[in-house]
Amino acid sequence: MNITLLGTGTPILETDRQGSAVLVQLESANLLFDCGRGVNTQLLRAGLSPADVDVVFITHHHADHIGDLGDVLIAAWHGGRSQPFHVYGPQGTAAIVNGLFEHIYAREIAFSMRLEEQLDSPLPDIRDIVQVHDIVPGPAQETAAYRVLSAYVDHGSALMPTEEWPCLGYRVEAGGATITLSGDTIPCDGLELLAQDADVLVQCCYLAEAEVTSPAFEFLSRYVIASSGQVGKLAARARVKKLVLTHFRQKSDALMQSLVEDIRQDYTGEVILGADLMRIPIG
Repeated sequence: MNITLLGTGTPILETDRQGSAVLVQLESANLLFDCGRGVNTQLLRAGLSPADVDVVFITHHHADHIGDLGDVLIAAWHGGRSQPFHVYGPQGTAAIVNGLFEHIYAREIAFSMRLEEQLDSPLPDIRDIVQVHDIVPGPAQETAAYRVLSAYVDHGSALMPTEEWPCLGYRVEAGGATITLSGDTIPCDGLELLAQDADVLVQCCYLAEAEVTSPAFEFLSRYVIASSGQVGKLAARARVKKLVLTHFRQKSDALMQSLVEDIRQDYTGEVILGADLMRIPIG
């Protein structure tokens, strides 16, 4: 089992950090969590094509997490994917994919299918390949080789209730190992459930404690997305073995190092500052 951080950035554009995306490679499947900007290029750099991805799990519907979802699906289709391509996400994910196929890419799909007929290599209909599942907390997908669990996490419920703004974290269990992917969230019951005794927690960590110096950043860290001090306490409570940080607000090298120092106040396990295309073997 391997984790590859395809994108560790935020909505703020950077040249060295692409949008949110994490690849989990199992012996039996390639699982992609979120599809932020640049994910197809990052997949290629990691040695895969979009057609090699078997399942996509969406945490929530912010643009930096779904901006290239359509690109992944279309590229997998053009890349020869004919086996089912599953997409799981919170309520509204199916409507997004339907909008992509029936509106955004409707002419692209029709043109491509007619062209391939003329070339005597007809394409299957992408709508028959892509299977979208709106899910609620609980088992998301289970096979003989792995299972994926989901739970609601709190990414701004003070602004919009879960019914209007459902956000998920995920837990992958395979081969005796467990990986938790927080999505964007503050510490909450759902995240603690998913992270309990995990071998690896891939955790958003937007702010260092030294940055929480204004009402705006205090609001963000309290209600929207975790800061480093919160992450350390959460990882310690959940007895996480390894902590991989991602989704950083752009900051100086000194502030990046202060993330680790903040976390060390409570957590003694291994801490990794994530970078794009970093590969982390598990087990």
